[in-house]
Amino acid sequence: MRILFFVIAVVAMTPAHAAERAFPVKPVRLLVPYPPGGGNDTMARTIGARLTEEWHQQVIIDNRAGANGLVAAELTIAAAPDGYTLFMANIGSHAINPALYKNLPYDAVKDFAPVSQLGSTANVLVVHPSVPAKNLQELIALAKAKPGTLTYGSNGIGSSQHLAGALFGTTFGLNLVHVPYKGTGPVMTDMVGGQITMSFANMLAALPLVRTKRLTPIGVTSLKRSPALPDVPAIAESAAGFEAVSWWGIVSTRGTPPDVVNTLSRAIVKGINSPDTKAFLSNMGVEPAGTTPQQFAAFIKSELAKWAKVVKESGARAD
Repeated sequence: MRILFFVIAVVAMTPAHAAERAFPVKPVRLLVPYPPGGGNDTMARTIGARLTEEWHQQVIIDNRAGANGLVAAELTIAAAPDGYTLFMANIGSHAINPALYKNLPYDAVKDFAPVSQLGSTANVLVVHPSVPAKNLQELIALAKAKPGTLTYGSNGIGSSQHLAGALFGTTFGLNLVHVPYKGTGPVMTDMVGGQITMSFANMLAALPLVRTKRLTPIGVTSLKRSPALPDVPAIAESAAGFEAVSWWGIVSTRGTPPDVVNTLSRAIVKGINSPDTKAFLSNMGVEPAGTTPQQFAAFIKSELAKWAKVVKESGARAD
């Protein structure tokens, strides 16, 4: 009898494990809500390369910029819940947008299956080298001397970059002009070209340009200095509590089978924590953060509550 029960148990467990081992059996699409060249795109391509190696199946990076991430998000929630369509969730799509849009076409919690957080980074306030300000105090003085003339670019209305700029203006009593773009890549292009004064870009996108002297760093938006830019002060050193960081993670469509979500999560955590990936991200100012689906779900809920308050206090609206 015991042998019979054992055989039945083994047979019952086999289909689930077989299905888990079989995923993926075809290419996986990773939707990125911004154009190439920014932090979201770089993170997607970094983890996409690791997953391709792990699975021997191609991870296709599909950049679908527009409407502050809404285009890619809607494509994700409309996809089959099978784990073959993934979305690069970020602080904008899954923390700020729900408070920013009155009629958001998706629910950041109910319409997605959290898979894993990837990492986080400080934003860095950068200016074009031609700007006659080389530190925070000089930039503040310049902005006060020329109210309404200094511009700051962001990767979209209501993004962490936008809100960092708004917070910077209110904190120091400055009249700055916000210039929204469809992604950080285009912002950096115009920054290097000297067409906008400054940006609170994420470290991943700005650091290469800082290291090649094409942009001048003024301050970082984390509470403490970044190990990637130890000589650049945190803005919080001049204004206690000033903070605006960016983060990224991967979600799937609601209804994706738990075994598939867990398979995805384990592969992502393995990839993000591989020595070469961790070294690359750390060098770029990113703190890797591979997590379980449950941990990422809890993180998203905490971020929604945090940024709802910030958006309300800023008065920002997108519709």
